[in-house]
Amino acid sequence: MDSKRINRISEEIRKVISDLLIKGLKDPRISPMTTITSVEVTRDLSYANIYISVLGDEFEKDDTLQGLESAKGFIRKEIGRRVDLRHVPEPKFYLDESIERAIYMTELINKVTKEDQERRGNEDE
Repeated sequence: MDSKRINRISEEIRKVISDLLIKGLKDPRISPMTTITSVEVTRDLSYANIYISVLGDEFEKDDTLQGLESAKGFIRKEIGRRVDLRHVPEPKFYLDESIERAIYMTELINKVTKEDQERRGNEDE
């Protein structure tokens, strides 16, 4: 299947799920600080791999994943209702921790830079 079409479908599914997170899902387990980072639809349109980022601790992340898994049928029905497809892909949720890793790496770089500046300042004296 055409990769442009797959990308468009992935983007439409991302929009639908993002909208559902804001307005449609009432499950208290789903954190309000949940973001859809990306959606990848398989070439045969059988699965939609949905990557989410949750701002919070491990308990909140696990709870959000459980809430989304339990709402999988509703989410699939809404995708089918809002996106014109012959076959609606099965949503699969994955935790995307790239944002947390990026923050951690930035903190490490800042720490090393600060230590390096302190060392160079001591050498000049």
